[in-house]
Amino acid sequence: MARATGTQQRRDDVLRAIVADFIHSHEPVGSKALVDRHNLGVSSATVRNDMAVLESEGYIIQQHTSSGRIPTEKAYRRFVDGIATIKPLSGAERRAITTFLEGGVDMEDVLRRSVQLLARLTRQVAVVQLPDLRRGRVKHCEVVQLSPTRLLLVLITDTGQVDQRNVDLPEPLGEDEVIRLRDIINETLDGHTLDDASAEISAMAAGDDPRVPPALRAPALTCATVLVETMLERPTDRLILAGTPNLVRAGELGDVLEALEEQVVVLRLLSSVQSAGVSVTIGEENRTEQLQSASVVSTGYGSHDEVLGGLGVVGPTYLDYPAAISQVHAVAHYVSRILAGE
Repeated sequence: MARATGTQQRRDDVLRAIVADFIHSHEPVGSKALVDRHNLGVSSATVRNDMAVLESEGYIIQQHTSSGRIPTEKAYRRFVDGIATIKPLSGAERRAITTFLEGGVDMEDVLRRSVQLLARLTRQVAVVQLPDLRRGRVKHCEVVQLSPTRLLLVLITDTGQVDQRNVDLPEPLGEDEVIRLRDIINETLDGHTLDDASAEISAMAAGDDPRVPPALRAPALTCATVLVETMLERPTDRLILAGTPNLVRAGELGDVLEALEEQVVVLRLLSSVQSAGVSVTIGEENRTEQLQSASVVSTGYGSHDEVLGGLGVVGPTYLDYPAAISQVHAVAHYVSRILAGE
């Protein structure tokens, strides 16, 4: 919230206090409660006048004549825009996050743990988009000889994804030939995105590549076919959710639950995340009608400065924005560090 002087600054302080109190209590806020809880330095009458102005400007509403005020979406937006810095987590919170996430056995397990953790921290629904794995890069392809005519290919990407495929060869291979085949495959694949890697390995096997001796052309083609199938089969655009009972407890967010179940709406939202900055969309700022009773706090995660997907929380418009922004930012940061191998 922009700082002002005199009357406007005081009204900013009153609005901030109303939003903070309503987030905490979920109950309408009255002028006396504001004076009692916050060091505003003015009387209840002055606060009532300020609240009347804020109501005329569309920041708060009064549901009943004798009740206090509740914030509108306009108030939440102003409140969020006034959060100048992301609140740092305590040392204990950071250690708890890293310990829990580092227990993941692979990329998908790390992401699953991340939403479980976010749902627990925020008491909202947490969502994460599994990355479009074709954007990942090949880190290594291990070739293990199971028998003279059978190989195991283990494809590892820089996102931590591991795929294993058996390959039946037309002719037996010796140990030295398997080592040479492994080296050729890795020289061809290493560092390429999966889309580029599939094209490179196809060209290597189908063309007259001088690295491939005649005795290895048939097994190279067989391995290339299996690898291309593996790289093109990878699923994209999947969501992992945790904490849906939190929305059920909120009571009024049935449309949001329906949108989460359909996944398409939330995937579209998370796919628009292009950076590690935290984005907050509130109520009608969400273009999809099913999400217009909710707020979404989201950010990107990835490795090596590349955004691989979106991660965030979905909750009511009165969610605890400072805490949610801090927690989403922190979890995404540690997920990115783990995926980058740091």
